[in-house]
Amino acid sequence: MKLDRMTPIAVGGALAAVFLSMIVDGSSPTLLFKPAPIILVFGGTFAAAAAGFMKTDVKKIKNVIKAALGVPEDDPNDEIGKLVSLAELARRDGLLALDKASEGVEDPFFRRGLEMTADGVDPEEIQEILEGEIIALKERHRMGAKFFGDMGGFSPTLGIIGTVIGLIHVLANLSNPNVIGPAIGSAFTATLWGVLAANLLWLPVSNKLKRASEIEVHHKRMVLEGLLAIQAGSSPRLIQARLQSFLAAEERSSSPRSSREAA
Repeated sequence: MKLDRMTPIAVGGALAAVFLSMIVDGSSPTLLFKPAPIILVFGGTFAAAAAGFMKTDVKKIKNVIKAALGVPEDDPNDEIGKLVSLAELARRDGLLALDKASEGVEDPFFRRGLEMTADGVDPEEIQEILEGEIIALKERHRMGAKFFGDMGGFSPTLGIIGTVIGLIHVLANLSNPNVIGPAIGSAFTATLWGVLAANLLWLPVSNKLKRASEIEVHHKRMVLEGLLAIQAGSSPRLIQARLQSFLAAEERSSSPRSSREAA
């Protein structure tokens, strides 16, 4: 999976806007970097979100973060080209020829469907099995998006808790006017970090994961449609036209490359 620079650039731009606004207002961004509120907001938010998931779910967060920072490498037009090429092969040499062709397919979903097509499995069963895989995929993706969505919900609350803790410290030192001002500023820094983290990091990452899931599911449904069309004996030209309907007009290639041309 390739790095999608859009997400870190956009988050960085939002943070830069916040810091620039502080500078224009005569303040300094360095005032935000206090260890106590940062530890409370980020550490507490992660722990609170993790408490609502299973241990096995939390272990997958590293892969979820990679997915949030990545972009799918597969080009839908290349996949359409492969399916059109396979349709030509099936028409020329029969469905059994797809079994050997499946050895060169890297995508497990695509390869499994191709193997079942070559084995003559009923179309209804192929659709049922692959639709089940798509549902399982969506569930895995939903877990990752929900984790970061929950962090977006907990983060402001942890910030408020940090502010309350800071104000308790202020009230305990009312007899010392010299520490009241800095203590109040530090207290409200926690709330600011909680709101910033939620709206500039956790919720955008959650939305990015949801969008990535939609794209991958749409892509796999396109592959499933192509495999069923190949088994039904549809013409390669018809399969190409049907699969290109899954793409936006500006994404469509007039002549998708076949798998042999791509090689």
